Amino acid sequence: MVYIERENFTGYDPYDALNSSLLKFLSFNRKWLRIAFIQLLKKSPINFRPVLGIRKGLNPKGLGLFLWGYAKLFALDKNPGYRAKIEMLLDLLDGLKSPGYSGNGWGYNFDWQSRAFYVPKYTPTIVNSSFIGHALIDTYRLTGWEKALELALPIQDFILKDLNRHEENGRICFSYTPLDKTRVHNANFLGASLLIRLYKYSGDRNLKTTALSCLAYTMGYQRDDGSWPYAESAYQKWIDSFHTGFNLQCLSYFLEEGEGMEYQAAFEKGAAFYAREFFLEDGRPKYYHDKIYPLDIHAAAQAIVVFSRMGGSYKDLDGRILDSIITRFQDRKGHFYYQINKHLINKVPYMRWSQGWAFHALTEYLFQTERTNHADPRRS
Repeated sequence: MVYIERENFTGYDPYDALNSSLLKFLSFNRKWLRIAFIQLLKKSPINFRPVLGIRKGLNPKGLGLFLWGYAKLFALDKNPGYRAKIEMLLDLLDGLKSPGYSGNGWGYNFDWQSRAFYVPKYTPTIVNSSFIGHALIDTYRLTGWEKALELALPIQDFILKDLNRHEENGRICFSYTPLDKTRVHNANFLGASLLIRLYKYSGDRNLKTTALSCLAYTMGYQRDDGSWPYAESAYQKWIDSFHTGFNLQCLSYFLEEGEGMEYQAAFEKGAAFYAREFFLEDGRPKYYHDKIYPLDIHAAAQAIVVFSRMGGSYKDLDGRILDSIITRFQDRKGHFYYQINKHLINKVPYMRWSQGWAFHALTEYLFQTERTNHADPRRS
C-alpha cells in the first residue's frame, strides 16, 4: 500500500509498448510488428520504457482494483484515510470513462494489439468495465456511497447497446469490445455476472434474462474435466489459470444471487480442476495447466480471491498461495514482481498487473478472514 500510494497509483503496464511514439512509428501500422514490440517489452526483465519515452499512467482497470481493496479495508476499519482514497479513486474513474459510448465503460490507457484485433486506447472493453463495475457495486455495499452505484448502473447500457452479440440456440455471447466479434468466455462471463448483480438494483428483467442467456452459453462450453478454453477461435483454445479463476468467480456471483443453481455441480467440478491443475504443492501458481513456468503474480492473486471467497476445504491451499506471493513475489521495497521463470525473475513493478491484483487479493483475503470470524459487513 505504501508503494502504490507513493506512486500515486500511476505506473507501467505489460502491454503499454505502443505508448512509445518511436515504437508506434516503427510498427508501420502493421499487426505483427505491434505484437512483436508489445511482447518484447512485456517479456523483458529490463524495463526499457523510460528510454523509449513511455510514461507512467493511470490505468482504469488498475484503479478499479485499488478501489475494491480500499472499500474492503474501510469496511473493516473506518479509517478516514481509506475514505479519502475511495473518494479520490471514484473521481478518477468518473473522469476516465470512455466518451462516445452508451452508458459507462472503461478501456486501457494504451493502444494494444492482440492476434484477434487492434484496440485504440480508451476503447471500452467488457472486461475492464465489468471488473470496475463489480468493484463499484461492492464499494456501494460496503460503504453506502451512492456515487459508486451511480457509476455502476450505466455500465449495463454499454454492455447491452454497444457490444456485438453472437447468438447460438437462444444463448448469447458478448464481444470483447464494440470493435470485434470474438467469443471469449471469461469476457462474456464477466459481463453476465455484472448484469445479474445490477439486476438487484435496477429491477430491469432484461438484465436477468440476458445474463442467464450468457451464463448458459459459457457453461455450455465447459469441458468434462471442469475446464474452459479461453475462447472459441482455433488459436485461442488454451486453458490458463487466472481466466479460469475469473469464470469461477463469475459463476459464484450467480449462485450468490440464487440464479443458475443448476450449475452448482459444474462450479464444484471447475473449482476442483482449478485447484488440482494450476498450483504446485507449495502454492506456487502456474500460468497454464500443462506446464510450470511462468509463475505469475496475476494467477496467484486471482486464486486468492477465488479461494478466499470459497473457504472450506480450499482454505489450506489459499494460505499456501498467499505465502508464495509474500515469499517469492514481494520485493523488499514493498512492490510485487511480475513473473518468475525457470532461470530469471521479471521484477518490473507493473502497477495494474502486479500491484493492483496483489492489493485486491490481499485485501480480499483479509476481508474474508474477518468475515468468517465476525459478522459479514457485505450483507445489507
